[in-house]
Amino acid sequence: MKRVIAIAGRELDGLFRLPVGWIAIALFVLVSGAVFVVGTLEPGEPATMRYFFVVGTWMLVPVAPAVSMRLFSEELRTGTIEPLMTSPMGDVSVVWGKYLGAVGFLVLMLFPTLVYALVLWGASDRMPDPGPIIGGYVGLVLVGMVYLAVGTLTSTLTSSQTLSFLATLIVLVLALIVSELGATRVGPAFGAVLQELSIANRMREFAKGVVELRDVVALLSASVWLVTLASVSLESRRWR
Repeated sequence: MKRVIAIAGRELDGLFRLPVGWIAIALFVLVSGAVFVVGTLEPGEPATMRYFFVVGTWMLVPVAPAVSMRLFSEELRTGTIEPLMTSPMGDVSVVWGKYLGAVGFLVLMLFPTLVYALVLWGASDRMPDPGPIIGGYVGLVLVGMVYLAVGTLTSTLTSSQTLSFLATLIVLVLALIVSELGATRVGPAFGAVLQELSIANRMREFAKGVVELRDVVALLSASVWLVTLASVSLESRRWR
């Protein structure tokens, strides 16, 4: 665990040393601020951030690939992956350390948006219900973890950051579109499966303040499964 934490700390520090880290934060805060103003600060509307959290499912789509694309692609391109793979830390520790460093970056990126809750409180006649706000942020972190896990996996498959970014972006966009639109255009049985797998549907529940254990477990399980696949992908390079 100490090795994982050490790698996570190094990765988090590295993200803040690169322009892409600050650009990702700036763009997310800019876009999320516009979404908050347009969708939340409407006169006469309920004091809720539900719209912000639901749209946040899409706002994280370009951010997660930008953060995760360099996790292993850069190491593969420069050849520094070899010392990592031959170190006593092990592939699993390396993958989890880098992934958790990216998750830490995600949490810090969301931190400035807490100001939106204070703005909503000040602009409302009544204090907003904290439950949906807390649930919404829990949902954004869990959804972001899944997105970053997808990016971690694709990053182990190519030495090109551009390819890693595009592959992650395409997978996330297709997953959201298929789960949203596909559920209404297929049979009831398969549609029900797509609805159950829909990240957007789970985010809507979180935005209402409904934090169910099955939703938390589902998103965490997806993240663990994808990071495990990334570990297997990295370890397979020993036999190539």
